[in-house]
Amino acid sequence: MLDKAVSVLDCFRPNGGAFRLTELAARTKLPKTTVFRLCADLVRLGLLERDAETYRLGGALFELGSLVPRRQDLREAALPFLQDLFEATHETVHLGVREGHEVIYVERIHGHDVLRLPSRIGGRLPLTCTGVGKALLAFSGAELVEEVLAEPLPRLTPHSITDPARLRTAVEQAQVAGLAYEEEEAAQGVSCIAAPVFDGPTAVAALSVAVPCGRFRPAQLAPAVRTAALGLSRALRGVRRPAGSAWTEDGPSGGWWPR
Repeated sequence: MLDKAVSVLDCFRPNGGAFRLTELAARTKLPKTTVFRLCADLVRLGLLERDAETYRLGGALFELGSLVPRRQDLREAALPFLQDLFEATHETVHLGVREGHEVIYVERIHGHDVLRLPSRIGGRLPLTCTGVGKALLAFSGAELVEEVLAEPLPRLTPHSITDPARLRTAVEQAQVAGLAYEEEEAAQGVSCIAAPVFDGPTAVAALSVAVPCGRFRPAQLAPAVRTAALGLSRALRGVRRPAGSAWTEDGPSGGWWPR
C-alpha cells in the first residue's frame, strides 16, 4: 500500500497542480476505488489537500521537504551569497544540486524582470539544458559525463544541445573556465552563466544568474558568479586547505579549484 500511495503522490510531478480522482486513477493505473481510499488517507495525514472535486499536494509535504538536513544546511549557507549575487546583478539567481542526470533547484531569487523560466524551487530539469546543470556535470567526474553522453539528450527548446560532440565540447570548456553557459536551451529568450560549488573534489552544488538574452554580458556577470561560488565553497568547507587534498589556488578565480 505504501508503494501505491507514493505512486499517487508521484502523479503531481513535475509541476504540482490539481487532479481529479479519475485523472489520478488513470495516471497510477490503479482502480478508482483504491485511489479514492488512498487519497482519503493522504488527506487525513496532510500529504494531500482536497478542494471540491480535485486533489493537490498538502502542506505536510512542504514541511517535511524543508527539513531534509543536507538541503536545508546547503540552502542556509548559500542564502547570503545568493543575496549578494542578486544585489550585484539584479537578475534571477538559482542554486541547484544534482540528483542522477537532473538538477534540482534548492533556491531561486527572482530578478526585477519576470522571466518565463521552467525552473522552480524543488523542480527538476535535465543537467544538459541548464547552466547550473552543465556546471554540475562538468565537475562531477568523467564517469557521469560518459553516462550522460551515452543517452539521448533531451530537448527543451530548439536551442537545446542534442549532439553529444557539442555537449562534450561545452563540458570541456566549462572545466577549463570554471564557468558554464546556457543560451536559450531551457527557455527561449533567456541565457545563463553558472559556477560550481565545492565541498571536496567534486561539485556539491552550482549557482547561476539567468538574464534576458538582450542584456546578457558574460564578461560583466562572470566575476560576480565566481565570487559567490567561491565564497559559498569556502563557507561549506572552511578556508583552510584540507590535509592531503588535491586542491590548488591557481584556479580561474584565484580560489580553491580541483586540479
